[in-house]
Amino acid sequence: MDEQTAGGTRVDMVMATIRQRIAGRSLTPGARLPSIRKSASALKVSPSTVVDAYERLVAEGAIRSRPGSGFYVANQTAPLSLSEIGPKVDRAVDPFWVSRQSLESSDGVLKPGCGWLPPSWLPEDSIRRALRALARADGAVLADYGSPLGLPALRQFLARRMAERGIESSPDQIMLTESGTQAMDLLCRLLLEPGDTVLVDDPCYFNFQALLRAHRAKIVSVPYTPVGPDIELYGQALNEHRPRLYITNSAIHNPTGAILSPVVAHKVLKLADQFGLTIIEDDLFADFERLPAPRLSAFDGLDRVVLIGSFSKTISASVRCGFVAARPEWIEGLIDLKIATSFGGGRLGAELVLAVLSDGRYRKHMETLRSRLGSAMSDVAARLKAIAIEPWLMPEAGMLLWCRLPGDVDAADLARAAVAENVVLAPGNAFSVSQSAGNFMRFNVSQTLDDRIFEVLRRSLDRARKSGS
Repeated sequence: MDEQTAGGTRVDMVMATIRQRIAGRSLTPGARLPSIRKSASALKVSPSTVVDAYERLVAEGAIRSRPGSGFYVANQTAPLSLSEIGPKVDRAVDPFWVSRQSLESSDGVLKPGCGWLPPSWLPEDSIRRALRALARADGAVLADYGSPLGLPALRQFLARRMAERGIESSPDQIMLTESGTQAMDLLCRLLLEPGDTVLVDDPCYFNFQALLRAHRAKIVSVPYTPVGPDIELYGQALNEHRPRLYITNSAIHNPTGAILSPVVAHKVLKLADQFGLTIIEDDLFADFERLPAPRLSAFDGLDRVVLIGSFSKTISASVRCGFVAARPEWIEGLIDLKIATSFGGGRLGAELVLAVLSDGRYRKHMETLRSRLGSAMSDVAARLKAIAIEPWLMPEAGMLLWCRLPGDVDAADLARAAVAENVVLAPGNAFSVSQSAGNFMRFNVSQTLDDRIFEVLRRSLDRARKSGS
């Protein structure tokens, strides 16, 4: 055991000893700790080890330092009760329900309803390499604000990647954000006034609804088909409601997994031009595609269409970094809003994302991931069919499977029953403005491979059938 490791172990030992004395009440709140020399002698460690231990205990709030006097036990806060830990399971099954259940639950909870990959499916080795390289970066990278527009090298990289999908954009038309959600929020601030109408798909990503409600927008929905929005009803909605925005995913739709067809895409853009509609296209799942799907932003040339995306699904949800690509005059307005709401850019996160994307291993990782997701999609779909849960369609790529439950089983009731058994599901009406998806459920195939999930589903479906008979 080398000296540094041994020193670290001795510091941990001193800290554990002090914590035990505080927990055992031999050191009560306000009591003075033994002096550094006295503790060093009693514990047979060096004074520097005690100093390090005391400083760390101060940092975590267990003790307090009084200059010239010594160290004292801090007043302890009341312990958290179990009722305060974890999500509130009795709240309404609304657009916040799935997010609250997934984000607030403990690590032991199974989450087939969440929208992200398990950590072990992400490029952990590339992230660690990038972190080690960043640890050696100069002080400006580690501590300064980034420019509001964002790291130039990452914007150039994104412009090249967008060109591969037929989207022509200069780096100056791309602004980095802290996430895809922040990109959407800034666009709503720029383009909407309270009371404006926004068109969304039905079903659609539930956080679109939550964000639009926060902006006090009127939400109108149009049914989504396996090839895009129902174009006849889309035209009727534009004519009747005159929405300011249409928010959608065209490449791997959330939650259905559908892909927009070129024919429907052209009709969507033609009607948008006729009615003066702006479209926000969420491209979050772009890297999951095997072949590039049609994109409204590619056909439109970033005129009426704004493209947003992030890296939370393919790199890390802990590294908050997204982007928005739009016409130049809108980028200027978005920069002002970004300064007003978050000041500078997150340079450290952008540097890390660029390092991972530039790593030759990332492309290989994504090839492996797409294959792994394809296998998981087939496996999960087959196991769901075996218990009479039918996929609405079999997606060409991605991780989401939109399914119809058997009979008249209510997805919200099923989700409430499952969460009591530590399984978080995503009931259909959380995604539906019209509340017409009560018999549907969204599954994330990467999170639906545990046998316990199917056992819970089977039991819950059996109970639902018996209660309905």
